Amino acid sequence: MDDHSEPRWTAIGRSVAYDGRVRLVEHTVLLPDGSQTSYEVDESVPFSVATLVVDGSDVLLSRQYRYAIDRWIYDLPGGGGQPDETPLAAAQRELEEELGIVPDDLRHLHTFFMNPGRAAWPTHLFISRAGFTWARPDASDPAEQVALARMPLVELDALISQGVIVDPPLVVARALAAATGHLPPLRAAGTR
Repeated sequence: MDDHSEPRWTAIGRSVAYDGRVRLVEHTVLLPDGSQTSYEVDESVPFSVATLVVDGSDVLLSRQYRYAIDRWIYDLPGGGGQPDETPLAAAQRELEEELGIVPDDLRHLHTFFMNPGRAAWPTHLFISRAGFTWARPDASDPAEQVALARMPLVELDALISQGVIVDPPLVVARALAAATGHLPPLRAAGTR
């Protein structure tokens, strides 16, 4: 619930502090007490997308190296949206680029903000449960080495409960798929 009676900051200026793979914008703001400060906001993309692909009792995930944490992780296929595309179109594009699949049905699951303290864009989660056709993945970005990983849902649940899964959209999508009846409840490691 958004209560407009709570004090807010007032933007009085902005300038690009850095523009590379990440775009940081320095906002000059007036705080409710009247003081002025600057605040950097990540405005790299207009939005991001991620899709939970369910294929029978398995999920199809991305397996890729993440330099910032220096490890290979399982995550959801997805990425940043372009200014001229819808979240649905971006999710379809990312599935084809990263996993080489074209979903027969793609449904919006939820929208959340991954880092509302520093990033301005929403993350749109989708779910695909109705099958897909195979396409050719796009390997045009050498910094993005993505492999498809098929995993039984029970194994995913075990890895989440063990803390092995660290990708926020994957954890959020799994929990929301259970909460909305798309998937059974999350099972802790060692339970059936």
